[in-house]
Amino acid sequence: MVDEQSLNFLLSYCISALRQCSSWTHVEILQALAALVYNNGPKCQKFLPDLLGTAGLLLQFSDPAQPDVELRRAAVRSMANLCLSVPGQPYLDESYRSVCFQTFLSVLQSSKTTDVDDITFCMLLQSALKGVQSLLNGGKMKLMQIDQIGALLAVLKKCMFHGLPGLSIEVPTALYPAPLPQYDKRSPVKQEQSEPATSKQTGSRRKKCKGKQKKGEFGEEGREDSGDAGEESVLGADMVKLQLGDVQSSPCPQARPRVSDVCAGKDPPSCQPCKRLSSSESEYSDTEGGIQSKVRSYQANVRQGALACFLSTIKSIEKRVLYGYWSAFVPDAPGIGSPQSVSLMTIALKDPSPKTRACALQVLSAFLEGSKQFLSVAEDANDHKRAFTPFSVTIASSIRELHRCLLLALVAESSSQTLTQIIKCLANLVSNAPYSRLKPGLLTRVWNQIKPYISHKDVNVRVSSLTLLGAIVSVQAPLPEVQLLLQQPGCSSGLSSSGSATPGREQWRKAVPWAGQSPQGSPAGCAPPEPCWLLCLCVSLVILPREDSCSDSDAAFPSLGSVYEPCPLRLEALQVLALLVKGYFPMTQSYFLGLGEVACRCMEEMDPSIQLHGAKLLEELGTGVLQQHKPESPTAPEQRVPVSVVVTFWTMMLNGPLPGTLQNSPHATLQTSACDALSSILPEAFSLLQGDQQILCVTLLLGLNHSENPLVKAAAARALGVYILFPCLRQDVMFVADTANAILTSLHDKSPNVRAKAAWSLGNLTDTLIINMETMGQSFQEELSDLLLLKLLRSATEASKDRDKVKSNAVRALGNVLHFLQPCHVANPRFREAIEESLQALIATVGSEATMKVRWNACYALGNVFKNPALPLGEAPWATEAFSALSSVVKSCKNFKVRIKSAMALSIPSRRECYGSTEQFCHIWSALVVALQRSEDTEDFLEFKYSSSLRSQLCQALLHLLQLARSSDLPLLGSSLREHGQAIRPYVLQYLSSPGQEGEAGAPTDLRDRERALQGAIEHLSAMETELQGKARLRVSLFLEDVLTHHTSATELAEA
Repeated sequence: MVDEQSLNFLLSYCISALRQCSSWTHVEILQALAALVYNNGPKCQKFLPDLLGTAGLLLQFSDPAQPDVELRRAAVRSMANLCLSVPGQPYLDESYRSVCFQTFLSVLQSSKTTDVDDITFCMLLQSALKGVQSLLNGGKMKLMQIDQIGALLAVLKKCMFHGLPGLSIEVPTALYPAPLPQYDKRSPVKQEQSEPATSKQTGSRRKKCKGKQKKGEFGEEGREDSGDAGEESVLGADMVKLQLGDVQSSPCPQARPRVSDVCAGKDPPSCQPCKRLSSSESEYSDTEGGIQSKVRSYQANVRQGALACFLSTIKSIEKRVLYGYWSAFVPDAPGIGSPQSVSLMTIALKDPSPKTRACALQVLSAFLEGSKQFLSVAEDANDHKRAFTPFSVTIASSIRELHRCLLLALVAESSSQTLTQIIKCLANLVSNAPYSRLKPGLLTRVWNQIKPYISHKDVNVRVSSLTLLGAIVSVQAPLPEVQLLLQQPGCSSGLSSSGSATPGREQWRKAVPWAGQSPQGSPAGCAPPEPCWLLCLCVSLVILPREDSCSDSDAAFPSLGSVYEPCPLRLEALQVLALLVKGYFPMTQSYFLGLGEVACRCMEEMDPSIQLHGAKLLEELGTGVLQQHKPESPTAPEQRVPVSVVVTFWTMMLNGPLPGTLQNSPHATLQTSACDALSSILPEAFSLLQGDQQILCVTLLLGLNHSENPLVKAAAARALGVYILFPCLRQDVMFVADTANAILTSLHDKSPNVRAKAAWSLGNLTDTLIINMETMGQSFQEELSDLLLLKLLRSATEASKDRDKVKSNAVRALGNVLHFLQPCHVANPRFREAIEESLQALIATVGSEATMKVRWNACYALGNVFKNPALPLGEAPWATEAFSALSSVVKSCKNFKVRIKSAMALSIPSRRECYGSTEQFCHIWSALVVALQRSEDTEDFLEFKYSSSLRSQLCQALLHLLQLARSSDLPLLGSSLREHGQAIRPYVLQYLSSPGQEGEAGAPTDLRDRERALQGAIEHLSAMETELQGKARLRVSLFLEDVLTHHTSATELAEA
């Protein structure tokens, strides 16, 4: 480090020397300048005009017209060092950044002239690439302009292939967003000249090493041969092997012989690591001369620098912009008679440097990360026979080609680090591809090819292999293709049952006794199925002691004195188990109790990370049972896990390490997960637990609600919100009171997350009040403390002014509490002010600019308020404001679901007196009529699917008002029908003839109920009009009779 005073003196000296000394000294002066400014950029601000200004020295020396390349390289290196950022220090001004970026870009766009040696040119490119990367990383530079992005991506693509043997491509000065490959021209002359030499060279190397290569091994020589000459034919032959599921040819070190091969008398593949030339062998071979080896090394560094820069570029571009260049970097299936376009996979398959291959795969992974929305358009499930290729088919073809190329790379790779990147890249692809829209088979090939790598000698490869399997079982679960894969017997894995990471059947039974028995969680009368291979594998990795010796890479992962597998491997296995239970619970429920034992054993260990993932597995098991026992579950009752088994499961948990984890754990994240797990208990099973166990659960949660850690406190508040809905607990007034006080305490916590969870639980608690009021009647209402009820009302009102995540449930709770109030509460002076404040809060929320979820809940809450006959709905001033707010929302809210809920609220009052004066009644009517006419007007196409439900609810509300109308309302109703009758008539007819979807809205779905409602309105109006001697008959009841007659005629005609 140089102090600032010395730095200023030395920089001034260098700048003066560059201006005054002879040109032969400039290169060394610039080298000294580069060393001085390295990591000192923020301290050089006052020298920037001399260096980077309009006539700056660095700009002069880095100019493309500069004949001395060494001088130019030294200037670019100094500029790149100036662009390095220092944490906590100001960065270069925008004007200097732009100047540097353009300079680096011009360097990268330049071509090598004949008088420049390869090594110097490579060093020039490296300096420019480092400069661009520094600008993107340290300067947080955001690439926004298409020309700027296109120019940078073009030079990066050019440098990515710099010096790659057997490949010469021409890239334009800029790339542009396009759905198809563009400007991908190879130089035929150069390729033809290079191919014979390369083939001869690799052939001689193959001959040289022939005696050392063993059967079943893939050497580096074969890799380079297939990459440089005859790539298409070699890759095609390898693909045939992949499609046949030939996993024996995998280069996986220590691959086990397959049972079928051994039985057929075939020699097993060698267990020695596959021969592949290292950098010392391939890049610095004495037979090729030191200069050529050095050139190849520098060219590889350029390619690595370009890929590292590309990685930074991806982070600096919006994904939606980046995917416009998808076809320029991601492979597509070659057309008939045309060569395959060069892409990132070209480097991953052909580059002789393992480090460069790994860099290319890292970039491809970053490209694929977050691509789910872009790839979701892909579709090739049906054969497209059209004159053009749809974009969806193009993307699907690209996805298939990515699978093919990555599997080829997997088979051909021997470097453990690069293997890890290939598998991670596959996992990223699997996580984002829309397999439900693609022809099946892709995941099957990935599944079969990855199995041998589970027993790889390198622990990182094994961990990434499990990550890939986890991605397969979690993507769009459940997929039929994955279900078939999971049902395959374990012996088809390509691994032997002895000495591998996967236990055989007998070993499995010995390690896990419940695997060989008829499971209690399986349907009655069913034979025990063959254990799922993946489930067996993961459980064995978690609980079985390791058998083989520790590899070099395992040394970094000590695990319980090396008794068990390395910790990262066990953690990944637990995560896969949790994903398997989550996505394919019916396939794992046969071993429900056994998996519970696994979770228990993990939570008993000392390692907090193992305990944490054991708790997460426990939570997924509980959630799986909950989903299966829901009323709307598609699983037949006899196919579900029996409640008695669930009781046994939770008894085992509560007698095991779960209570101790909740009480004594110093790790907040672990306590949080354990709390979430405890909240996943099945209500029917909880009611059958012993009394002391029920008390234990409740006591633990109430105690954790006072935790000082916000994560634990939030989880406990949420769990109480789950328990308050249990039938066996919600009728206990003491439990309701204790839970209410605990939730109210959390509702005033300083943590927003705690308040949000507490508000959700408060909503559930008030739902319980309504359920108890309807089922238990007056007895429960009298037992509940008035003071507690007042606290609930005031706390919910206060919470309704909080942020939206709290507010949405706070207004729901307000509606429930106001619905629950009795006449004695309404008349009580202590309640009067709180009721008024809470109603004003609801009304304000309905008309606010809050999120749609908040406004939907507010409309729902007002509907609940209208159900309480104790509230003076027709007389109170707040009622007018409430009806006015709902009327405004039903006409103009952009969100149709909010409109539906407001129309439903307007149709809830059951007596005409609740709607107030004639003017107010007719104002509500007019608002509903206008809303019906606007029910198809929307700027958001996503809202259009709710328009049918909205019209049904509006028609139901209009008929409800007509059934309650008084004689004084008829003149204004008649006037409205005279003006808008013809406009709303088609909607009413549609309402009578088209049933809505169940649960869409509050409107009745039975057409006969709708006809009866219309008939009831006609009879009600006719009776009134008879008393008025027919003065308003022409405009009201006759209109409805005409609608009914038309509907009846249309129905009879349709039936005939």
